[in-house]
Amino acid sequence: MTPDLEKLLSDHGIRPTANRLMIASALAGAGRPLSMTELETMLETIDKSGIFRALTLFREKRLVHTIENSEGIRYEICHSCSDHDDDIHAHFYCTECGRTLCLEKIPVPDIDLPQGFKKSSVNLVVTGICPQCSHEK
Repeated sequence: MTPDLEKLLSDHGIRPTANRLMIASALAGAGRPLSMTELETMLETIDKSGIFRALTLFREKRLVHTIENSEGIRYEICHSCSDHDDDIHAHFYCTECGRTLCLEKIPVPDIDLPQGFKKSSVNLVVTGICPQCSHEK
């Protein structure tokens, strides 16, 4: 495990155990948001409940973003270390291959809610066919 991941976990107030480092490494190395099932497949030595507990802690400590689409929840490392999340961006869900991809250059617009509403998160997912699947057809 890289010292950078240990520091990232520590910066978010998370004790860097071996399992947490393996999960964070899988998320950081994927280059795209991953589902719980994908993490289970990648991390055969960690049981489902261990992965779930780590992801729950990562969410509480704002180490991961969650992206919800028609296939469920996906997780990705958040590179922001503050209470204000400046790492929010749009995502693309491919209906052909089922991958969710980051669209980092496309920011999520700030939503001005009516009085009395309090925003906890914003999720912008564009659905369609990715370039790789379009090319294969």
